[in-house]
Amino acid sequence: MSKLKLNLGPQHPSTHGVLRLILELEGEKIISCEPDIGYLHRGMEKMAEKLSYIQYLPLVDRIDYLAGFFYSELLCRTVEKALGVELSKRVKAIRVMLLELNRIASHLLWIGAFLMDLGAVSPFFYAFREREVILKYFEKITGQRMMNNYFVFGGVRRDIFSLEDVENIINILPDKVKDYEALITENPIFVQRTKGKGVLDKETAFNFGITGVNLRASGVNLDFRVKDYLYERIDFNPVVLDGADSWSRYKARVLEIKESINIIKQTLKVLESEKELEQKLVNPLNLTLPEGEYIQEIEAPRGLASIYIKSTEEKSPYRLKWRTGSYYSVNLLRKILKGAYLNDAIAISGSLDIILPEVDK
Repeated sequence: MSKLKLNLGPQHPSTHGVLRLILELEGEKIISCEPDIGYLHRGMEKMAEKLSYIQYLPLVDRIDYLAGFFYSELLCRTVEKALGVELSKRVKAIRVMLLELNRIASHLLWIGAFLMDLGAVSPFFYAFREREVILKYFEKITGQRMMNNYFVFGGVRRDIFSLEDVENIINILPDKVKDYEALITENPIFVQRTKGKGVLDKETAFNFGITGVNLRASGVNLDFRVKDYLYERIDFNPVVLDGADSWSRYKARVLEIKESINIIKQTLKVLESEKELEQKLVNPLNLTLPEGEYIQEIEAPRGLASIYIKSTEEKSPYRLKWRTGSYYSVNLLRKILKGAYLNDAIAISGSLDIILPEVDK
C-alpha cells in the first residue's frame, strides 16, 4: 500500500492555528507523526534577561493564558524563597483559592473545546457558561478576566473582602458537573471515540516526562500539591485512574474539578478565621536575588510547571527557563499517535490538553 504524507494543521480548527502535525499514513493508519512547533514563539525566556523582576511579572501569565495564576505563583515563589520571605496563612489561602478556581476554569475550557473537536456543540456552551462565572470573579478582584497579574512578591495586590461570589461558584458547580457527566460520560458516540484510544502506559509516560492529569489517568499517583507548602494544611485526594486512555483522561479532569471544589471550601474556612491580611511585600525597585541557581515547581492544570533562574545579583535574571507540561505532551504525540487511525488523531491529541503558548515560550 502506498504511503501518504498529510499536514494536520496549522490551519485545522482543532490545532488552533499554531500546531502542525506531519503525519505519514498507510491507508488511514498513522505510521509516524512529527510535530512542527514554533508558530507562536514569543521569546518569553529571553525577554527575562533584559527586564527587572517586577517588569517581567506581568508577562508570565501569558505563558499559559488559561492558567496564568500558576506562572505568577512560580515567579513570586522563587523570589520569596530566595529572599526568605514567609507568607501569612491568609495570603496562602487566597493564593490556593485562586489557583484552584483557575484550575477549574482551565478544565472547563478543555471539556468544552474537546467535545467541540469531537463534534458535540452543546457541552461547549455549558462549560463556558460556568467558566464565565469564574472569569467574572477574577475580573472583579483583579480588574482583568485573564492575565490577572494579581500575585506580587510577598503577597497579593489587594485583599479580598467578600467571599459570596466564590461561595456561589462552588455551590452551583457540583450540579453543573453532574449535568456534564449525564450528557457526556456514557454517551455511546463519545465512549466509542475515546475508550481504548490513545492508551498511555506508565513506562511511556515516564520516558516522555509526562506529569499531571495525563500521568495520573494512567495509574500513577503523583500530584505535586501533596508536598507543596501552600497546600500543607489542605486535605485532598489526588485523582488516580487506571484506564490510561482518552476516556480516562476526560474522567480524571471531571473528578479534579470536584476535588478543587473541596480544596476551595477549605480555603474559605481559613479566610473566614484569618481576617487580617499580613504581608511582607518586597520592594521591587531594588530587587535582586543572591547569586546562585533557583528552581521552583507547581502542579499546574497541564502537568508539572517549573522555573529555573540563574542570578548574578543583577536586577534581571542572568538566565531563566520554564518547564511546562504541554511541551512534553506535544512530544508524546510522536509515540501515542503511531498506529492509530487518522479519524482518532484529534480525539487522542485533544485528550492530552495541549496549550500551545506553553510549548512556544
